Amino acid sequence: MFKYETHLHTAETSKCARSGGAEMARHFASLGYAGIFVTDHFFNGNTTVPHELPWEERVRRFLAGWEEAKAAGEPLGLDVFFAWEYSYGWAHFLTYGLPPAWLYAHPDVLDWPVAQYLENVRRDGGYIVHAHPMRKTGNPVMPVIPSLTDAVEIVNGGRSDEENERGATYARAFSLPVTAGSDIHVTAAARHAGVLSEERFTDGAAYARAVIEGRVTLFCDAPAHA
Repeated sequence: MFKYETHLHTAETSKCARSGGAEMARHFASLGYAGIFVTDHFFNGNTTVPHELPWEERVRRFLAGWEEAKAAGEPLGLDVFFAWEYSYGWAHFLTYGLPPAWLYAHPDVLDWPVAQYLENVRRDGGYIVHAHPMRKTGNPVMPVIPSLTDAVEIVNGGRSDEENERGATYARAFSLPVTAGSDIHVTAAARHAGVLSEERFTDGAAYARAVIEGRVTLFCDAPAHA
């Protein structure tokens, strides 16, 4: 079985992260993972990229964490895939299956309403996973858009059992496929979650299709915190 981390942040690109891309890659390679998905916070989230820069420079800087992870991980046999975490208020949509060129080609992406963003991603061959959809926040209403969501992250390494179970209830209510990820920000994190697959993924689209078709096994290797 091939083991994957599907939700990972790097210090180069996500303000909330404490470990850089290279450190993350070496960490997961040492644990025997086949691959990781670098899902740094997009420009409408907790990003390190200054908003006043020209678009091409913003995208170039946004790639830094993924590029560091890729350069360190691939010589160790670790596949390092590009993805990102798009924010709409407290709703965070993990976006898989599109290359950096897609971002360069859409400098108006932040002007799109959220439904248009989700529609355009899926139209162009990408996939949307709603991350930690029922986490407790200061906002009592969590926006959900099941008709434009491909899957739901129902096991998140940073959330409690209660929050994850509420996410699973949401997924069941709309018959949405399910997945898991650590949402890791530092290599010292005690809890890891992700997916196991009998096939080795070639890209984010292959991962998403496996989730949608029910060909992955979710795992979490430590107890949840309350």
